[in-house]
Amino acid sequence: MVKDKRIEIELCMGSACFARGNRFTAEAIDDFVKKHGLEEQVHIRGAMCENKCRTGPNGRINGEPCRCSEGEIPAAIINLAHEKRIP
Repeated sequence: MVKDKRIEIELCMGSACFARGNRFTAEAIDDFVKKHGLEEQVHIRGAMCENKCRTGPNGRINGEPCRCSEGEIPAAIINLAHEKRIP
């Protein structure tokens, strides 16, 4: 059931990841979550630098490392929005 699914997103807000697009990714995810009414299922927060700047922009989804392009919505969130529309 969609209500039981929770997605925890941490986006690195260190200077390198922030400059490489995580500031736009955070905005895009927040807008998408609000537009699709997923505030109860998706939680996004900033994270401290993990010293992986060369591979940035970095983040984690449910504790697993991820890398999103600038402004990209992670597939896990898109899938959750799709499941919410299914009766």
